[in-house]
Amino acid sequence: MVKYFCCAGLLRCSWDQACVAYWQRYPSPYSNHVLTEDIIFREVTPSNCLISRRLMTKTSRAPRWMEQYLPKHMASKAYVIEDSVVDPQKRTMTTFTWNISHARLLSVEERCVYGINSENSNWTEINREAWISSNVYGLSRAIQEFGLARFKTSVTKTMKGFEYVLAKMQGETPSRTLAETATDRARETALAAKEKAKDLASQAQKKQYV
Repeated sequence: MVKYFCCAGLLRCSWDQACVAYWQRYPSPYSNHVLTEDIIFREVTPSNCLISRRLMTKTSRAPRWMEQYLPKHMASKAYVIEDSVVDPQKRTMTTFTWNISHARLLSVEERCVYGINSENSNWTEINREAWISSNVYGLSRAIQEFGLARFKTSVTKTMKGFEYVLAKMQGETPSRTLAETATDRARETALAAKEKAKDLASQAQKKQYV
């Protein structure tokens, strides 16, 4: 049995900007799991469509109960193939991604279509589909549930990564940077308060012994 998942996303940018951002997603704070990306095939068709195939290496830490079914060198890495077709006339970009590492254990296939939003031509909509399957007898359902949960988390990171890259393209401060700055300041304030509390406690103890 194959688990099917679909969702839609919205990027508040033009289709052209979305396509440019797509090729600039790595590296970013949201793509630390992507170790390498290599273009292994690319051509422009007679109809001016850009066809590409990329091979990517990603970190893919498996849960402990799953590691026993994987060779040690495969338990922390995954190789992924990505095909894409950019059609400038139809103003669509279609991507199809699937893993080639330990696919019998867990296979994740994803299809995304990037097109112009029907309500706002300056925005880009993403229609995403995924098929998740496993051939491990007796554990397929648990593995599929794990794969689906991880896929949903990946989608969230992907959208945040898009927003980060788009902000940089538009010369804005990425929200991730702002959040990190606020977090650092909060930590500094908390640390200073903690140290001050220690000093006050120490002074109080000294007064008791005077």
